[in-house]
Amino acid sequence: MKYKCLSIAGFDGSGGAGIQADLKTFSALGCYGMTVLTALPVQNTCGVRACYDIPLEAIKAQLEAIFDDITPDCIKIGMLFSTSIVELVAEFLSTNAPHIPIILDPVMVAKSGDPLLLPEAVTALKEKLIPLVTLITPNLPEAMALMPDITDERALAEALLTLGPKAVLLKGGHGATDMSNDIFIDNTGRYQVLEAKRIVSKNTHGTGCTLSAAICAEVAKGANLVEACQTAKAYLYQAMLASKDFSVGKGQGPVNHFYAW
Repeated sequence: MKYKCLSIAGFDGSGGAGIQADLKTFSALGCYGMTVLTALPVQNTCGVRACYDIPLEAIKAQLEAIFDDITPDCIKIGMLFSTSIVELVAEFLSTNAPHIPIILDPVMVAKSGDPLLLPEAVTALKEKLIPLVTLITPNLPEAMALMPDITDERALAEALLTLGPKAVLLKGGHGATDMSNDIFIDNTGRYQVLEAKRIVSKNTHGTGCTLSAAICAEVAKGANLVEACQTAKAYLYQAMLASKDFSVGKGQGPVNHFYAW
């Protein structure tokens, strides 16, 4: 209850990703979780069946209700879906959260391959929101969508930093080696590779949501960005390890957020 985290993200009725995964992660790591719903994807472990808009007034009203009552210690942003939502969230946070750390997971495509950010919204994400945030956590496909024509991972991380965030965590989960290494780089010149062995598992639904929410939780508790990324990566590794030999659903199942319990 002492540490308060806000997730601004989409919905996953099957429980493995989106605000549901964020709330589980916040709870597992000892934080009080709150949410603002930005979009309503109808999805399960097999894919996204449809996505319904949330009225902009409803998104703004949710944000106002939270900030009128409870000040978050850290904010995690996930699925935003459209240009208008990106712009609304950016405008609200620039006014109401100038001193609150913000972790942005630039969600573009679900694990099933279904789009979660409209292509025309990428420019707004780059120009309106990314310059406001403390850390962005793109995977390789998302990073290359933000910075086309760059394939070298270090160069990609450095290019993302020029968009204005204080730091970048470029995730290596889409790589093809036995390691799943992430690259951390910040605007002070710090560069660090966070190493981990790759876990072979079909249960990867919501891993990006879980990692960014875990970073948010650790920052809320007072960790610096590198420490938060390291602890969050270790948490996700154990959550994936605990779920790799069982299956929830017929598709790409979730991780075990409460493995420690």
